[in-house]
Amino acid sequence: MRKAKPKKRQILPDPVFGDVKVTKFVNHLMYDGKKSIAFTIFYSALDVVKTKLPNEEKSPLEIWKAALDNITPQVEVKSRRVGGATFQVPTEIRPDRKESICMKNLILFSRKRGGKSMADKLAAEIVDAFNSQGGAYKKKEDMHRMAEANRAFAHFRF
Repeated sequence: MRKAKPKKRQILPDPVFGDVKVTKFVNHLMYDGKKSIAFTIFYSALDVVKTKLPNEEKSPLEIWKAALDNITPQVEVKSRRVGGATFQVPTEIRPDRKESICMKNLILFSRKRGGKSMADKLAAEIVDAFNSQGGAYKKKEDMHRMAEANRAFAHFRF
């Protein structure tokens, strides 16, 4: 490589929970630099989660973290050309990429959902992910299934 790797920017914890993971999620959720709106959407989604799961002993933030854990993929497939043929090679995912993928999938499938506001759609997807259902969970399962199907090509790993 010609240039040095750029330094990782330090992400500040969010104002309500004091959690860096929440800020990372809100950064993915944000459009056009409207961070305050993204925070409002996230916090109101957690309020909706609290009303949807009243008998749950966990806090909404713990439910959200459990939902993220449920949709975090462990392996993915990468295309690799070997002698004119393209193979789907299963590889393990770095921890920071795992976190990023699960957050992006949760937001993507929330946006695709039908519903009134983004907060409602996000809350519904969080509840589904917590219960091991929904689009984001299905995407994780598909990634794992694809990696399992191509396990024979694992020796092409790079």
